[in-house]
Parts: sequence; structure tokens; C-alpha cells
Amino acid sequence: MKHLFASAALAALMGATPALSETPDDQLVAAFTMNNILTMDPAAITGGEAVQVLNNVYDALVQFDPETYELQPRIAESWDYADDNMSVTLTLRDDVTFASGNPLTAEDVKFSLDRVMKLGLAQSSGLSSRGFTAEGVDAHFVVDGPHSFTINLPQPDDPQLILMYLTQAGVGSILDSKLVMENDSDGDMGQAWLTNNSAGSGAFVLGQWRSNEYVILTRNDEFWGGAPEMKRVLMRHLPESQSQRLGLEQGDIDVGFTLAAADLRAMEASDEITVETVPSAGFYYLAASMEDERYANPQVREALRYLIDYDGINSAIMPYFGVERQRPVNSNAFGALDDPGYELDIERAKELLAEGGFPDGFDTTIRVISEQQFLDSATAIQGTLAQAGITAEIITGDGGQIYGAMRDRDFELLVGRGGGGQEPHPDSNLRAVVYNPDNSQEAGLTNYQGWRTSYFDEELNAMIEEALTESDRDRQVESYGEIQEAIDEKVIAIQPFSERVVTAAYQDGIEGLIINPWITRFEDVTKNR
Repeated sequence: MKHLFASAALAALMGATPALSETPDDQLVAAFTMNNILTMDPAAITGGEAVQVLNNVYDALVQFDPETYELQPRIAESWDYADDNMSVTLTLRDDVTFASGNPLTAEDVKFSLDRVMKLGLAQSSGLSSRGFTAEGVDAHFVVDGPHSFTINLPQPDDPQLILMYLTQAGVGSILDSKLVMENDSDGDMGQAWLTNNSAGSGAFVLGQWRSNEYVILTRNDEFWGGAPEMKRVLMRHLPESQSQRLGLEQGDIDVGFTLAAADLRAMEASDEITVETVPSAGFYYLAASMEDERYANPQVREALRYLIDYDGINSAIMPYFGVERQRPVNSNAFGALDDPGYELDIERAKELLAEGGFPDGFDTTIRVISEQQFLDSATAIQGTLAQAGITAEIITGDGGQIYGAMRDRDFELLVGRGGGGQEPHPDSNLRAVVYNPDNSQEAGLTNYQGWRTSYFDEELNAMIEEALTESDRDRQVESYGEIQEAIDEKVIAIQPFSERVVTAAYQDGIEGLIINPWITRFEDVTKNR
């Protein structure tokens, strides 16, 4: 176990002398895992950890309501979609300044989006997948006035989904164009400087960070939303769950974002610590490869639906990781239908296997990564498969090995996690799990889990495309319902059994904390103790 910051050392770093076993009233200490934070440049970040930091430093045009996941104003106080759904025009607040004191205008919005596309780093991939290009930025992103900005879609799409992309730190971060270009080095658009510095208008400013050690955020007293109560935020790299638990129990940290189930379960009994679980994105699922002729048989795939103990897995294995979900659309997405109600039914599964030509079952393999909730779920499924005559050997490995085999289409069954959903829009899930525009081996569409499982359905592809571009919102919701019902009938190659959730533990008396790391902001955090 790594050494946890001692109280005296923590106090020195935070610039205060806290009482024993209590963090300062105006400073938040958060523990998380920052293995994937390699830069603080919004255009280059990868992973949720960097998003969790930079959401507090940079503003976005819009944000999600943490309860309803509906779009809310942020820098843009209002927006209008064109009748043909090919553009969205946003009216910006006129009272926003960057931490530097420079006013935020539509020119900064254009600079920020242009920069993402022109640099072509990690954060450009989402917009690139929707047809945006570096060459087309002047057509895509248009300044209409000091506080009016238009995004022109390069291809038929849903402008609502584009705004959902832009809620997130990284691709959606609005940068101080003047400050960034003052720190340009040989035409890098400030990339070297932004590795360790910030140029945002958020509630906090990047004070200091040390890779795999800590990040310090300092309050932006000129924040347009009002100066936050927390003067500083220390985000400490504590990858071991036991270290986070010890820090919480001793009062050395205020919140732990990456705790293991055993430690969360133990802390739920405490009167001084709150354990909170909220929805996240994607699913835990059982996937079958249709490269295997047995799983190309829809009756065999349907049998698999009845060989998962949904209730048992979710009640015994998935607490803090997932909640039961059987449809490939996250429950917080608009248009999501209630679950179809599949249950473990060995006799029904045997009937389907017999109808499909396998009355005595068969031998197969299940690939799964060597993390506890995955391995335990695979073991449970192995047991229920055996009751129907399917003998499954479990093959374990790390993520590269297991998902690598899936990307190579070299697997039979696989217990995994994925399915999009970072945006609460059905297309985010369906395009990840179901959509497959070209099933040929040469296409190599490894980003599509439909392609990875060799599942191809031309009718579903067309329905997904039509629903995305439907401009009538009520009809769009109906269309996504029809797609989910069609999936029930067609039996796709991926069967979700649990919807991913995230869980954190925090000191009693902390209020205004948003748990979901993709939308976390600390600007409203207070300590009532």
C-alpha cells in the first residue's frame, strides 16, 4: 500500500493547518486514480480522469443536469436548431471572462473547436466520426457576432447529439485564444504550454500537477458563476482502494472516487461517510461471435438470453459496478424503453437449443478480463450455461488480450463492458453495439462492437440512420422505441445484463458533490459540519 499523505504534509501542501483528522473547511481533498493523465491540454487528453480535472478548469457551451441528464445552458444561454437539423446557433453569455481577465467571445469558441480539429489529437475523434474535418473548420464553425456562434453539420445528423459531445471537457473546452497564442511555440497552438498550464474560464485554475501524484486547483475568484466556497481542491493519486478507505476513515480526505466493492460495503455502515451510486455509461454484457456458426443461429443466441441469471449477478456481484439492464440503450437516454423482462429459464433455453439443432448442448469458451466483477460474472454464466448442456471454458487475460481477440473476431463468447453512452442519446449506444455498415473482414471497423461480433442487419442499420436524422422530436423518440423492439425480435449478438454505474464515498456534511466523473464539477461543493 502506498504511503498516504500524513496530516502535516497535507497541511503544508494545502497551505493551511487543519484540525486533527479533518480537512480545512474551505479546501476539498479528493482521492482518485490518475494513471491516464499525461497532459492538461484539452485537445490531447484521454480518459475520464483528465475530464474529471478539466471540467473544473474550463467551461463548455452546455452542460448536463446531473439528475435528469438533460442539456442545460452553460456558456451558451440559449440555442436554436435549424428546421432542416443541419445547424445549431448558440447565443453566448456576455458576462464571462477567462481567469486571465480576457473576455470570452464567439472568437474563442471558434478558436477552441478549430484547434481540436487542426491538431488532430485524441479529442478530435468524436467530431471526426460525425464528418467534421480540419480542412472544413471555417464552414463548420462560424462566428455570427461577439456572442453568437453557429455550428454547421457536415452531414445529416442530430445537432442535439453534437451539443452532447460538447458538454465534455476536452473536445468541448473553451480556451482563452489570446492567452494560448501568447504561449504558442513554433506553431503548436500552445500545446507545449498547455501541458502544465490552463487557459479557461471555469471555477478553478490549474495550480500545479505532478504525474501520478496530485493535482492542485485554485479558486478563480472572478468566476462568472460566483466564487466557489472551496478555495483549493487537492486531487490526490491514490490507486489503492484501501488507501482511500483509510484516508476517509481518518478524515484525511473528503471523497474517494475509485474504491473497491469490499471497502464501499464496509463504509456503508459508517454514520460519518456517505456512499453514493449514480448512473454512468455503457453495459456489462455477454457477446457471441457470429463467425461461429453456432452463434450465427438466432435460436442459440436467444437461448443465451435465458441462460443469464440477471437478478443473481446484479444482486451478488454488481453492487457499486452495475444495475440490471437488458436493453442496449442506457436508461438515462431519451427514448429508452423499460427492460423486456428476461429471466433465467433453463427449460426455455433447452427448448431453443433443441430447435436450433443442439439438443445435447456443445463445448465453447468464454473470454473475460481478470477483474473481479468480470470474472465473477463469467463464472456465474458458466454455471447457468452448464445447466443447459453448454460446457464453457473460461479464458482470462488483460484488456489488451481479451478485447484484442474481440477486435480480431477471434472469440466464441466474451463477458465484457462497453456500448457507448457517454452522451445520453440512443445513437451513442446503438452505433456502438448494433450498427455495422460493412461486415467485411477488410473493413476493419473495430470501433463498432457490431462489427467485432460479425453481427450485420441492414434493416437495423437503416432504422438507426433514419432515427438519428429525424427532426420531429416526438417521432424520433418513437423511432428509437421501434428500434429497441426490433432488437428484441432479431436477437443481436450482444446481450447486456447490467448497466454501468459509478460509486464514490465522501465525508458526511459535504454537499453539492457530483459523483459522475464525466460531469463532475466542484464549484457548488460546500462543507456543512
